[in-house]
Amino acid sequence: MKTKLKGRYVIGYDGCDHVILENAEIVYEKDTILYVGKNYNEEVDEVMDAGNAIISPGFIDLNALGDIDHDILHFEAGADRQKNLLWSENHIQSGHPELMTEEEESFKSLYAYSQLILHGVTTAMPITSVFYKSWAETYEELAAAAKHAAELGLRIYLGPSFQSGMRVVQPNGNIKLHWDEKAGEAGLQKAVEFVEKFDGAHGGMVRGMLAPERIESQTAEQLKQIKYYSEKLDVPIKLHAAQGSFEFNTIWEAHHVTPIRYLYDLGFLGPRTGIPHAHFVSGYSGAKYGQGDDLALLRETNTTVIHCPLIIGRHGEALESFAKYKRAGINIALGTDTFPPDMFQNVRIGSMLSRMVEGETDGSVYADFFRSATLDAAAFLGRNDLGRIAAGAKADIIAIDLDRYHMGVIDDPIRTMFVSGSGRDVKLSIINGKVVMKDQKIPNLDLKEIKYKGQKYFDKMRRGYLERDYQKLPEKELFKPSFKIVESISDAKARKQFTKTSKENEKHSKDFQNK
Repeated sequence: MKTKLKGRYVIGYDGCDHVILENAEIVYEKDTILYVGKNYNEEVDEVMDAGNAIISPGFIDLNALGDIDHDILHFEAGADRQKNLLWSENHIQSGHPELMTEEEESFKSLYAYSQLILHGVTTAMPITSVFYKSWAETYEELAAAAKHAAELGLRIYLGPSFQSGMRVVQPNGNIKLHWDEKAGEAGLQKAVEFVEKFDGAHGGMVRGMLAPERIESQTAEQLKQIKYYSEKLDVPIKLHAAQGSFEFNTIWEAHHVTPIRYLYDLGFLGPRTGIPHAHFVSGYSGAKYGQGDDLALLRETNTTVIHCPLIIGRHGEALESFAKYKRAGINIALGTDTFPPDMFQNVRIGSMLSRMVEGETDGSVYADFFRSATLDAAAFLGRNDLGRIAAGAKADIIAIDLDRYHMGVIDDPIRTMFVSGSGRDVKLSIINGKVVMKDQKIPNLDLKEIKYKGQKYFDKMRRGYLERDYQKLPEKELFKPSFKIVESISDAKARKQFTKTSKENEKHSKDFQNK
């Protein structure tokens, strides 16, 4: 079946970079784009008109949330409260049982992947939290995730996470690593089995990857094994590293090198290795130690940095800077890594943070970040058929609505969509030639029911923190609301406070006018 898709703007690809075509069209047949341009004269089976919209390659999210976000509980908690949200040593000693049922663990990926599609992500490499797991992801939950992705039509790179260590809080409040190397070894073998079975499954829409948990949770021997299997199976690795002070200091104290240098010395870095977040490098403002040039090591090995500006910005940190890393010759892809999985928001925030560090716009404009979410991410995956709208590429296409009032006036389409738009403005998503979402609706999916189940999952996940907290704080203390929660407000008290505040405001106004 041959389909023509028309729209006001088409972000095409000329073989070197994205280009903008106005009042243009795309023709695709089955899963492949045949034509990009104007006035296609051959007969087609179907014509779709996106109208006043930007037709863009779908976003490639290389650190996509694969579960229901726990970070909403973390990013406004201070340093002391963060300890309460980790595992306690008592929790380890109690056997750290599984919190969720198998059915609930299966459900979480359906919730997450439907969110990705609604926000314009067409290719995803998910990440989930292990805070509320018994240890790490299981083969079974990833098999369920592969099934959900296939049914939704999402292109995905999957592999169960694994680790040999876990951060735990001792009764005195100190944090240490608890080790279970046998669990790590077993996890790696299950991950290899998963890749061997699922890489290329569902018509090639599911691909394998190796997803070890953060660097400080792996032994040196385990990291070497991961690299070995990546090369043997020809699949990418994603390892969280250079992302925080605890990790940075732990690696430094054990090996007297930075985390990036440690991975370089092990031979772990390379073109099939992606590192989210990679901002705690030598010379970073938050790093107390570190010599050498970590950026040079990343460039030399052609390692990809997976930049997640929203989540690290929420925690008061930033890459220093996106523009600097690009100038150093490092390939940078993007990841959302939190809720909402909104690439528009990540591009906006990433661009702002980079401009603040640099003191100028060069190298930090929206187009630079758009390339990272498309072409540069595809380069890491080794896929020259993704991240672009060109003849021969996969028909992974989204349309961003420009008709909504909040989009404002139209300037350059890339600037307009990232200044004013959000994931909720994506009105059409086509993946592998199949319409998977239209007008923010996914075929055969009851989003109200999914939302209800998602809340139940989150509430149970939230209660699980109470069992793991080293201080065993009551719920109201562990999860302090933004404002005091009360049953009612006394009318007399409210009137008294209103009158007091009004008089104070009036006095401040008069004082200001007198000055």
